[in-house]
Amino acid sequence: MDIVPVIDLLGGQVVHAKRGERDRYRPIESALTVGSAPQDIVVALLALQPFRACYVADLDAIRGNGDHRTIVADLQARWPEVAFWVDAGLATPDDCRRWLDAGLLHLVIGSESQSDGKTLEAAQALTGEDRVALSLDLRRGEALGPAVLHEDAGRWPQRVIAMTLDRVGSGEGPDLDRIVTLAARRPGVRVWGAGGVRDAADLEALATHGADAVLVASALHDRRLDAETLARFVSGQEAANG
Repeated sequence: MDIVPVIDLLGGQVVHAKRGERDRYRPIESALTVGSAPQDIVVALLALQPFRACYVADLDAIRGNGDHRTIVADLQARWPEVAFWVDAGLATPDDCRRWLDAGLLHLVIGSESQSDGKTLEAAQALTGEDRVALSLDLRRGEALGPAVLHEDAGRWPQRVIAMTLDRVGSGEGPDLDRIVTLAARRPGVRVWGAGGVRDAADLEALATHGADAVLVASALHDRRLDAETLARFVSGQEAANG
């Protein structure tokens, strides 16, 4: 199972995401480094473990309030060996093109930002299915975005993110049942768990419940997951890096 650190960007800083309540996010306070500058956070994360992939949520772009395209492109240029998977509220094919033109190669299509399935199809045509992930966003038990993206597994790319927003930064544990359900819906799809990871026991549970990768933030920054623990789970990151 691959472990993919998460960087949530808001106002030029890395913030601490909690339960998807974006108006309440504050600059991250990490035990790994001082400050919340994106490059400093990436340096600290890669010192903890040589991750081969990183998930970036551009919260300003998702909310339609500018974007961090230049910052994320700089991260990708500085660490070309890391696959930066970007969720930037990509809602149209033109949105996808702008990020690809900036030098980002791995796109996340968040269901909450969609009106239909056309952007997902366009993203796969532009960059290839192996460099597109579909985030199936859920909040308070409600599937966000078009029902067809959640219900028609035939539309899914090779990677699907089980994004349970209520559990992000909650410390309540991952949504294991949802991961099992999604994996059963389309055998062979790579399901990434997102939200609620607390410790090594949660990683063990995710691995046994069929998660191919897991997005983690809080447990890295407060050192509940240390370098030794991470090394036991990291499997070369082939699945995440593409």
